Amino acid sequence: MGPRSSREVWIAGWHRLSGFLDTSVVVRYITGDLEGLAQAATDIVDGEQELWITDVVLAEASYVLSSVYQLTRELIVDQLIEFVQKQNIIVYAISKGLLIQGLLMCRPSGRVSVADALIWAAARSSGSGVVYSFDQRFPDDGLEVRSSAAGP
Repeated sequence: MGPRSSREVWIAGWHRLSGFLDTSVVVRYITGDLEGLAQAATDIVDGEQELWITDVVLAEASYVLSSVYQLTRELIVDQLIEFVQKQNIIVYAISKGLLIQGLLMCRPSGRVSVADALIWAAARSSGSGVVYSFDQRFPDDGLEVRSSAAGP
């Protein structure tokens, strides 16, 4: 048997594999829509395995919850934060704390989009400290936002 991934867990002889979640699972879990799929999503998410989620999935879920389900920005942010705070959810390549902080920036206003909040969290998590953007509303808390190669 070959070497094991650091994300594989062995407990009492049982092997738990981790995997990535798709937007469809997240949306069904949050909305409870389409009973059979919602139950399957609940079984997956509330199970024991570690589940990875990307910023792309969170951005897509936000879009679907807003455009298809007509949920408010506040409710979407609250639901996404509650989802990523689950013990078995691992945010890929972004600090969970910074992700939540970014989402909280877009909750009270229409100024910061969920996508910008996720980019902000990724930039902060990476340690880069610089984001290039032409968006004058891009959140700059803890970052340097530049609109040219020469600097701010």
